[in-house]
Amino acid sequence: MTFDSGFWPLAAVPVTGVLAGFINTLAGSGSLITLPMLILLGLPANVANGTNRVGVVLQNVVAVATFRRLGAFDGGGTWKLVLPSVIGSVIGAQLAVDLNEALLRQIIGVLMLLMIVVMFVRPERWLTEPAGPRRSRLWVEVPVFFAIGLYGGFLQAGVGIFLIAALVLSAGFNLVSANAVKNLMVLVFTAAALVVFIAHGQVNWALGLLLGAGQSLGAWIAARMAVRRGARFVRWVVIVVIVLSAAALLGGIG
Repeated sequence: MTFDSGFWPLAAVPVTGVLAGFINTLAGSGSLITLPMLILLGLPANVANGTNRVGVVLQNVVAVATFRRLGAFDGGGTWKLVLPSVIGSVIGAQLAVDLNEALLRQIIGVLMLLMIVVMFVRPERWLTEPAGPRRSRLWVEVPVFFAIGLYGGFLQAGVGIFLIAALVLSAGFNLVSANAVKNLMVLVFTAAALVVFIAHGQVNWALGLLLGAGQSLGAWIAARMAVRRGARFVRWVVIVVIVLSAAALLGGIG
């Protein structure tokens, strides 16, 4: 588990983490920045995948705490969504121990493009408060959140975008609350996946903690902006991130 320990490569880790933490908190796909960076620093792909989870866990601790402090966290009944996602993430992390992600990246890139269409069809679903209390539909939500957890445990990159869509479209959250709940769900199932990577010796703690320091700062900034500027701002951030993520995954960038 060697890596380039020069000053400037290491200094770039927390700086990159700030950007990734900001993007992850408001949308998702920050791992499309951090994973390539960790691999460029000399980590094998599976170790980079495990190390990346350290920053994600720390970032989401800060994001959830900030959303709660600002009164934007609606956590009622979320355990019904968290549990299937955690089970999926543990299975996905086990599959990722021997990671071969090329085909998966292409599939996720196509799904990102479809997500853009979804966000422009009936945009009021993303911008307005749901009418009446949220109604649980476990027959839809359990398989959806299990599948998202499975993907999140396997690769992580882009999982936040799929969680936001599922929380708004199937679980009935408004966009700002969905962002807050998304961060809690990512925290829980990423922590579960991280245990698997630790057990297999696939975490570089020095780089993971450096990354986590930057991501925590980015998460704090992003959570405050989401609450202050509201659903319209968050929606446009999500759209921009989806476009860039799809381009990166399909080979249009880099």
